[in-house]
Amino acid sequence: MTRPLGRLHVLTDARGGPAALDAVAAAVAAGAPVVQVRAKGCTDRELHDFARAVVELCAPAGATCLVNDRVDVALAVGADGTHLGTGDLPLAAARRIAGPHHLLGGTAREPGLARQLVAEGADYLGVGPAYPTQTKTGLPDALGPAGIRAVAEAVDVPVIAIGGVTAARVAELLAAGASGVAVVGAVSGAADPAAATRELLRALA
Repeated sequence: MTRPLGRLHVLTDARGGPAALDAVAAAVAAGAPVVQVRAKGCTDRELHDFARAVVELCAPAGATCLVNDRVDVALAVGADGTHLGTGDLPLAAARRIAGPHHLLGGTAREPGLARQLVAEGADYLGVGPAYPTQTKTGLPDALGPAGIRAVAEAVDVPVIAIGGVTAARVAELLAAGASGVAVVGAVSGAADPAAATRELLRALA
């Protein structure tokens, strides 16, 4: 891995434009160690330009920038890594393209797939939804802390819990074996993204 993987992953949507970039800037200034760019419903050019802007915000602060789904865009803009979902390029193929120093995350809900992804080269795993969430439609049932624990105990890479995460829920996720959490609305949708980031970082500490 090029950088240590931080415990708080702030997700932002490339459709968000300047307001989304403002929220990223506030989160990074408040100490967010990882920002992940989601590519939902935008053109390749829009994603490229937004992701490049996020890289430029993250780099001076030493924050890690990941791009969701698109290893090609991540490499094009100089992002630190890519997070791959179950319908994306196979992780082993992405590793061949990206090389050994590009951070690669995989998505798993059960121990068998988690072990497979690690064998293919995953540096960390995103696991969820941990709790019910309205941020993304069509999700499977929430895993709860027990489901997070089952995956965390099966692998030796960091497990990042996502889905319905709030500062109040961080402690039970860490107790279940999660190394950190990923949030969407809890920061990007907050009235004060910097304050929300600091609250989550305090909970993770």
